Amino acid sequence: MGLGFWGSKAAPPPPPPPPPPVHSSSLQIDATTVVSLLFFLSLLGAAYAGSVRFLPSTSTKKTRVLFVWHLFDALIHLFFEGSFLWNCFFVSYSLPTTFNVAARKHPRIKLLTPPDVYWLGREDRIYGASYGEGLFSKLWQEYAKADRRWGGTDLGVVSLEVLTVFVGAPLALWICWHLRRDERKGALKRWFWMIMLATAELYGGWMTFAPEWFTGSPNLDTGNWMYLWLYLFTFNGLWVVFPVWILYEGYAAMSSAMSHAEVVDLVNYLNKKA
Repeated sequence: MGLGFWGSKAAPPPPPPPPPPVHSSSLQIDATTVVSLLFFLSLLGAAYAGSVRFLPSTSTKKTRVLFVWHLFDALIHLFFEGSFLWNCFFVSYSLPTTFNVAARKHPRIKLLTPPDVYWLGREDRIYGASYGEGLFSKLWQEYAKADRRWGGTDLGVVSLEVLTVFVGAPLALWICWHLRRDERKGALKRWFWMIMLATAELYGGWMTFAPEWFTGSPNLDTGNWMYLWLYLFTFNGLWVVFPVWILYEGYAAMSSAMSHAEVVDLVNYLNKKA
């Protein structure tokens, strides 16, 4: 072993990073898979428990569903996607001197940034969940089996998730606060915020997957049924079905309110003419 400064032993070289996820048609279920699914379901259970705790007993079924959805949405953004950002900014691996940055070829390292573009301006380090050992790193390594981008620092994905965590999650909690109030007061205000968030969720989903669809889905594993139908379709499909339903209900509520206002204006007008 060589000597470092003042004759001390040189620091040992960093261990090699784990290989990037490899798409496979074989089903791979391990402890991380089970823990990830249980954690996802536990947040849904927590959201329902929150509705029982905070909503009045007189709340309608629709209000309860909206509350559960928005609280679940906030928890997912804060815990899941918040941990994704943590991995992107604080979990890294020091690139070996043998790694050719220009050629960008290494059997165990996959760069997701364009050529000559480096995350946080660091040419000597690579960031992302694929290079961590913690629980949430393992969780995202599991999801990265379906979509490689979540194991590293894809610029488009990270940019969207910053807005999701720091704007979308607080807005979802703000909506929950409004939903627990008297349903007869401030209904249009609630629908305004819900429509805004639902539109943002749909836009975020489109901007996440459209680049993949337009380029042949190079980072998606569409050959494995569990990764395709459970991880990609079901998990992400929830953020299509509920926002679309909310837009429909919001439109109906606002149309009804405007029709009612028009009737009131007409009655007032006729009373003045009488």
